[in-house]
Amino acid sequence: MGSGIAQLCAQSGIPTTLYDLDTSKVQKSKATIEKNWVSAIEKGKLSPSETEKATGLLKFTSNITECVAYLIIEAIVEKEQVKVSLFKELEFLNKGECIFASNTSSLSVTAIAEQLSNKERVIGLHFFNPAPLMRLIEVVKTKYNPTAIVDTMVTLAKRLGKTPVVCKDAPGFIVNHVARPYYIEALNLVSAGFGDFETIDSLMESSGFKMGPFRLMDLIGNDINYAVSCSVYEAMGKPERLKPSPIQKDKVDKGELGRKTKKGYYSY
Repeated sequence: MGSGIAQLCAQSGIPTTLYDLDTSKVQKSKATIEKNWVSAIEKGKLSPSETEKATGLLKFTSNITECVAYLIIEAIVEKEQVKVSLFKELEFLNKGECIFASNTSSLSVTAIAEQLSNKERVIGLHFFNPAPLMRLIEVVKTKYNPTAIVDTMVTLAKRLGKTPVVCKDAPGFIVNHVARPYYIEALNLVSAGFGDFETIDSLMESSGFKMGPFRLMDLIGNDINYAVSCSVYEAMGKPERLKPSPIQKDKVDKGELGRKTKKGYYSY
């Protein structure tokens, strides 16, 4: 997700720095983005000159002191305290006007903001995977955000060629709240023996969905999808209808996370 967001920003003419503390992940991101740009040229979606310009705007680093900007978009592990720790370090490095945007799928942006010095400058900016292709961005506002910061994120989303939707900070925001039954009921059907992964996917796709629930979970990553389900379940007071599936937990425990591990509900 971080690689996709960085690629998108550079393509949109924005000077961008992609940071990860793991040098090998930085190199992997660089290789992935370069491969994506070659593919985009071959498909006629980008010209060589556009790609060359974007390449010049994109910097890669594993040195956090180089992460000084007007806007920082966080797209790390879906754990509140890890995100807060990173933002605190970045707050120390950046001036007061820096906006801190979290790409969290379901964690409370308000709870993150309340642990930082400039809570009014913390906002949710939720991209969807793959970030360069999916048009929607949820701009998640908290009670602390002034209108100017919300408007700035809406303007940015439009510059990136996206469709921004402003929503209040709530469990799962809009999309992930609505989507929980799509995943959880599909998993419950398998658990009850009503069908297998491929049958359910095929039925949903034949009824108009672009991707069945299991193919979609494999694309998102079972670790991320399960974490979101757990987060929404807890935040909503543990209703039975939103209870996370043991089938998905087992996949996560086994490291069968989907496309990124070459195995999930399907093999890749």
